Amino acid sequence: MRFTAAVCAAFMGLSIPGISVSAEAVGCVRLLEYDKSGRVIGSKGSVCTEGAAGASQPSARPDGRRDPASSAAGSARTAARDDAMPGELLVLDPPRGFARAVRGLGFAVLERAALGNLDMSVARVKVPARLGTDAAGRRLLARYPGLTVDANPLFEAAERSVSDSFARAAIGWRAVPPNCGRGIRLGMIDAAIDLNHPALAGQDIVYRSFHGPDRRPAKPDHGTAIAAMMAGRPDDNGWGGLLPGMALRAANMFEVDSSGRVVGSAIGLVKAVDWMVSERVHALNLSIAGSDNRVTRKVFERARKKGLIMVAAAGNWGRADRPAFPAAYPHVVAVTAVGEHRNVYRHANRGGYIDFAAPGVALWTAVPGGGRFQSGTSFAAPYVSVLLAAEVARGVPADARLLRDRLRSNTVDLGAPGHDDVYGWGLIDRQPDCAG
Repeated sequence: MRFTAAVCAAFMGLSIPGISVSAEAVGCVRLLEYDKSGRVIGSKGSVCTEGAAGASQPSARPDGRRDPASSAAGSARTAARDDAMPGELLVLDPPRGFARAVRGLGFAVLERAALGNLDMSVARVKVPARLGTDAAGRRLLARYPGLTVDANPLFEAAERSVSDSFARAAIGWRAVPPNCGRGIRLGMIDAAIDLNHPALAGQDIVYRSFHGPDRRPAKPDHGTAIAAMMAGRPDDNGWGGLLPGMALRAANMFEVDSSGRVVGSAIGLVKAVDWMVSERVHALNLSIAGSDNRVTRKVFERARKKGLIMVAAAGNWGRADRPAFPAAYPHVVAVTAVGEHRNVYRHANRGGYIDFAAPGVALWTAVPGGGRFQSGTSFAAPYVSVLLAAEVARGVPADARLLRDRLRSNTVDLGAPGHDDVYGWGLIDRQPDCAG
């Protein structure tokens, strides 16, 4: 399955492209096409921007975790890649009268999302015909200096089928009663879920889909797997969740566009984040990964200030030179995947942003109609999500750095001593208490 230019093979991936819309951006950027493993397989030409400034190297953080986002935080950013919706931009907090004013410049506001819980709004804007998104962004900035504008990112989903294992057995956690986790609220932003699957029927789940009004949700395969892994009812089929008694708030951000492609909706993502804040979840699982983006970065930062703890998959591109976001944001806890013998998943990303490792290779997962063995960093993130949700539910302050430090004391160091770019601080080595 493929969304736009690249879809990886484990639903890990929010593909958030960067687009330069600042007069300070510099040079020409080749638009490369990637296969599902992140390898370059071709080129689609170049986009050039104007001005002078270069990208800085990732900065060091006090906890030893490098911050790749720091290199993209300024106005000198890369031009649009082909993992964005052609002919569209996102605008954060458009000013009063924006829709009417930009109509005169040839733009059209297609959709506007009010994020009341985050005190923000995002507009999806169609650019003028025959005008590239980079040039269109500069045109908007000329009219509205300081406006936050970026590409309208598309999102990736994928799955890899391999051999065997059950989620709880894979990490060595003991069996738990059906009410384990009661009092804990966990959020997930993913694909649609099959609420009628035996693993999810009767569980404490509230599901909302944030697909576009003129589109239908994508298939519920990956969302069902992640939901059941975290909150599935204990079952002889091995679909039992890590905390089966907890309350799950599940949001879908994937949809089928007019051409039949499955795409991840950036508007759907930010609406879902806003909903998670209103639901006061103790932690949010994001089995998505991709590039940095001005608009989504600011939405995630606002969510952090609202007290939302976020855990994300490290990414399945097998790359050390392309950090995956939102995992690489400093306030998001990044999780990579290991197999039965504690070897890192061969498609997992590397980088200074990796925090922890958890099982994510050949896990038995629930999917519509039954189950399937799957691998990916998507399936490692839920282990850390349930642990941190339990901590916050217990009264530990909702601070990512504090929670990261607490979890560091319960890890098995793998790879190079201390923090490293492959395993982070190591394999998590604790189990959440049922009481939360």
